[in-house]
Amino acid sequence: MDKPCTLMIHFKKGSAAMANVINSDLVGSDVAAKTEAMKRAVMLLLNGETLPKLFLTVVRYVFPSEDHTIQKLLLLYLEIIDKRDPAGRVLPEMILVCQKLRDNLRHLNEYIRGITLRFLCRLSEPEILEPLVPSILENLEHRHHFVRRHAVSAISAIYRLRHGDKLIPDAPELVERALASEQDASARRNAFLTLCLCAQERALVHLFSNAQRVTQWPDLLQMAAVELIRKVCSSPNRADKGRYIKIIVPLLSSPSTAVVYECAGALASLPSAPTDARAAANAYNKLLSSQSDSNVRLILLDRLNELRNSYRHVMVDAVMDVLRALAIPNLDIKRKVLDLVLGLLTPRNVKEVVLYLKKEAGKTKSGEYRRMLLQAIHECAVEVPKVAGSVVYLLMDFLGGTNAAAAVDVVLFVREIIATANPKLRVSMIRRLSDTFYRIRASRVCSIALSILGEYSLSLSEVERAISTIKQCLGDPPFSTVSADGETTDPSKPAQPMVNSVTLSSRRPVVPADGTLSAANEAISTPSVTPVSSASTLNLRSLILSGDFCLAVVVACTLTKLVLRLQELQPSKAEANKACTGALLVMTSILQLQSSS
Repeated sequence: MDKPCTLMIHFKKGSAAMANVINSDLVGSDVAAKTEAMKRAVMLLLNGETLPKLFLTVVRYVFPSEDHTIQKLLLLYLEIIDKRDPAGRVLPEMILVCQKLRDNLRHLNEYIRGITLRFLCRLSEPEILEPLVPSILENLEHRHHFVRRHAVSAISAIYRLRHGDKLIPDAPELVERALASEQDASARRNAFLTLCLCAQERALVHLFSNAQRVTQWPDLLQMAAVELIRKVCSSPNRADKGRYIKIIVPLLSSPSTAVVYECAGALASLPSAPTDARAAANAYNKLLSSQSDSNVRLILLDRLNELRNSYRHVMVDAVMDVLRALAIPNLDIKRKVLDLVLGLLTPRNVKEVVLYLKKEAGKTKSGEYRRMLLQAIHECAVEVPKVAGSVVYLLMDFLGGTNAAAAVDVVLFVREIIATANPKLRVSMIRRLSDTFYRIRASRVCSIALSILGEYSLSLSEVERAISTIKQCLGDPPFSTVSADGETTDPSKPAQPMVNSVTLSSRRPVVPADGTLSAANEAISTPSVTPVSSASTLNLRSLILSGDFCLAVVVACTLTKLVLRLQELQPSKAEANKACTGALLVMTSILQLQSSS
């Protein structure tokens, strides 16, 4: 038969054979052994053992103990044992338990009284509780707040039982009087919660009679008041919600962050004016910037997202406040912030958002975070197309970044915008791409950028500029080195390293033992290499020499497209033939390099 369980502890080493050991330890006078025996007894009972002969031993040898740990374990033991027989009647031996509990409720030590009152909150047998009611009520006026706090809780638990109103019929009046005279914060909170659960109208009367002093209440009591207001105002037919909201709004300036969070949540969940929703958003944003725990910040972002669903027009005005949370170093928080901001974009705030994201992308050193920012800027342009022209120029600055994945996202976005842009924007973007092409270092980005130049360079000036850009990034052919005996060498072999224009310009001169620098320069010079002024512009050459022949194929296809288009646009056949000859020379040099590899 299933039974209610208020305590669960895993204990895998127990067995019924331990009962004799437990019994002998309980009979002895050693406090430590008796404590361990009570622990084992509780664990065995929780794991399904009955131990029927143990109760009388506990009554005889454990009940008289004055040790606080043993008394606490005793209450756990009394909590989990069966108190009724199979017929549902209370066991006769529970009379002994009642006497022990009554003695504890009148004990000189406040700790014993407090834990006993807390134990009574988990009892549901009226036959055991009824004789204890006078002693429970006496503890409402005990000198120590620990006892008074648990006395209120015990009264609340008993009153909410099935026939609890017959055990303590005047419980609401007693608790209300105790609340009026109580000074301890926890005891006041327990009393107020008791009124909220047992006599809600009395709790509302107390709340409105102290409405001007709610801001001076302890934070525990303030949160209980906010929870009561949330519960009352959740009724759809409530017409006086404004009275309750007036109590919540001043609590947003409470020094307790828990109170501020609860108040903001109450305002967000209740139908209220835009000013109240704005106050809740500001409270969440302040908490977001002041809290250091990442889990708390993620919860706050979830609450802001819920507020966006209900009051999007209010959250739009707070988008820049939300963006400031990007200063938090946690990537999960940054991702949530960006998702939230992208849902608040309007033509009015998109420029500010894009500029802020651009500034973040420029100063971050994290490749993953930069990619997130670039994707967010892309989505800004998709959401508000009229800013695409200004956004794409910001993004093209990152084509030469070290994060290849982010650069691929950027170049794909550039291709998308060029394909759908008006002619003026397309011309300026093609020119910008040609000017910044030499910065690209990733092979895939180079391939996509080359396909863009080959596909969308339509005018004569655009075609000539694209061909010139490709040739500058390739350098002068040939692309393979020639050894001293005239044989073509493989630049990729480590045994005979190729000295090309890239390695020549970046290699430091070797100074021999005699200190003659001219002899060192002659030692590393190669007749077949054409020096260039800046090796950083030869991105295509360095990639192809490293063995990227897929990129070499894209270069050849792009040059073919551009030369064929140039022959249609160029009135001078000599210039067209010159460009064609240069393209063929590049392609044959690539073939020579491939064959030598």
